Amino acid sequence: MAAKRLVYLMSLRNAAADQAGQWVTCRGERCYMKSPLEYLVGQLEQTALGRYYTLAGVIYDDVPGYARDMEKVGGYGFAPGEGEHWICPPDLQVQGRALRDLMENLPSSYRALPAADTAGRAAGKAEFERRLEARLLALQADLVVVDGLILILDALVRPGAVFHNRVFNIHPGVTRADSPYERRGATATLDALYGARGQKVLNWQTMESRPVTPLYRTGASFHVVDGGIDSGPVLWDVLSTPIEPDDTILELRWKNFHQSLFPALSHGLALLAGMSGRIH
Repeated sequence: MAAKRLVYLMSLRNAAADQAGQWVTCRGERCYMKSPLEYLVGQLEQTALGRYYTLAGVIYDDVPGYARDMEKVGGYGFAPGEGEHWICPPDLQVQGRALRDLMENLPSSYRALPAADTAGRAAGKAEFERRLEARLLALQADLVVVDGLILILDALVRPGAVFHNRVFNIHPGVTRADSPYERRGATATLDALYGARGQKVLNWQTMESRPVTPLYRTGASFHVVDGGIDSGPVLWDVLSTPIEPDDTILELRWKNFHQSLFPALSHGLALLAGMSGRIH
């Protein structure tokens, strides 16, 4: 059976916020912030997943020249070697190729339009998804893994679309609606952290909140992307990350990557491939 061609879709600005590829301080110790992409490369190189999947490309949507993205991407730059940092080791290899040679920028330029230009933004988003679909087809993608993409896909994944039920998100929170640990959306890690402090933040701009019963765990989900906010069917989730109320956001992100998100990613891909037994 031929290996499935996997395309990875992400936002550099999200990886930069995690300080991916850098050493960070966790409980007074130095910890390497491995990105989900770097973890996936390791799995393809070192486990049976590499027999079932070929990494065909890595697409990121950040917009060079857009002040907001430039600020968030910061010292990483918009291409390997352009900035002071990068999201993974610059010489990282995957399946006989340099990872940097698989990476390409497909800017979601519509985000740079004024918020009041709703018609222009809608047209620009539709054009971005058309370009994205064309690129995925050119890469002969069998499936797409989304990691920290800071926009909502719509036309690409709707019923009848070429990539309907072929795009999967790895999310740093449990997304099942019936779970008391459910954490959807871009603030999932912050929601979990403040939840462990007995707070539900209602407005992140004003920090208006209400008291809730503290929950001291969080997790991750590998789910179908369906056009909603982390609302698609869950293939695999893990709830294995303990939260200390005095964790920093980076400490919790580091723990959650290693204890829940990385296992959810590898087990989700194994499930899709029909693998039986141990991944390793």
